Amino acid sequence: MKKELWRKAKEFIIDFYKETGKDGKDAKKRLQMVHDEIEQSGTYSHKFEELEYGAKLAWRNSNRCIGRLFWQTLHVFDERKAKTEADVLSALERHMVFAQNDGKIRPAITIFRPVSEEEEELRIWNHQLLRYAGYDSAGDPHSRLFTKQCEALGWRGEGSNFDLLPWVVQIGNKRPVWTDVPDHCRIEVDLVHPDIPAFKSLQLKWYAIPVISDMRLEIGGLEYKAAPFNGWYMGTEIGARNLADKDRYNKLPAVAEIMGLDTRHASTLWKDKALVELNLAVLHSFKELGVTIVDHHTAARQHRIFEQNEEAAGRKLTGDWTWLIPPISPAATHIFHRSYDNTIQSPNFFYQNPAY
Repeated sequence: MKKELWRKAKEFIIDFYKETGKDGKDAKKRLQMVHDEIEQSGTYSHKFEELEYGAKLAWRNSNRCIGRLFWQTLHVFDERKAKTEADVLSALERHMVFAQNDGKIRPAITIFRPVSEEEEELRIWNHQLLRYAGYDSAGDPHSRLFTKQCEALGWRGEGSNFDLLPWVVQIGNKRPVWTDVPDHCRIEVDLVHPDIPAFKSLQLKWYAIPVISDMRLEIGGLEYKAAPFNGWYMGTEIGARNLADKDRYNKLPAVAEIMGLDTRHASTLWKDKALVELNLAVLHSFKELGVTIVDHHTAARQHRIFEQNEEAAGRKLTGDWTWLIPPISPAATHIFHRSYDNTIQSPNFFYQNPAY
């Protein structure tokens, strides 16, 4: 255990000093310090600059993310000293206020304490800090299990298609603590179409910022099971997946109906037409409200710059082609026409079993 942790810690510390251009003598001192700490206690602590660097690298190494060009802009909130559920909830609120920034979204991550034998495990139950509830006949089917967990804790939604789920935090084996999302953290975008007035009658909306809160951050062998992070949306995440997938909101038939499309035969390409207009409505509505969003063509061009930057820096480029290609018109981007090495590098974000 100690040997494996030391191996990962050593690799990370060496990379940190190499990439940041810090003095080699300092690197040797730091390595010795980390080694001694692991030998004595079985673990070690990251300095803030190491934590910050590691979080940024985790984004850079995220093979499935098309927005990695901006990895160096990630703002890191160090909340490793948060002790109580109230401390955690306050930190989540600060994260949301900073990230939302009146619609001019800023990439951020809040990192709580790592897994340790000395302290109780800290977990955030939410998949995302903003997410709609799922009921048997309304809302987001993806959220049904978590919604039932929230209801078992005493939360009650209105039963609509767009009830924001509460934040749920658990420390150790204590009963989870929940709170409704603060009003000033609830930026939502009502969807309208620039050329189809009837689109408004669908009464669709989506929240402004995706804050992933159920993934495990690994840096130098240390595991941070509570480390919510955000960038901004690529439009297709909402328009081609969340609202369009059959096992999600499944809104393509409704969009096709208000467009007067012939849905009797697949060969009319009614799904394609409806999908494009739904995505156009998402992009238009976010921009009208002044909320940061990117279309898939622009995102692909940004990823090309990221690829060029990595090559210029002499770093190995990795990526997951199946995730990097956008769900609309992938062949119209350069990503579709090339391959990627999907080797997983560290630091990185990893899926973990739900806390509940």
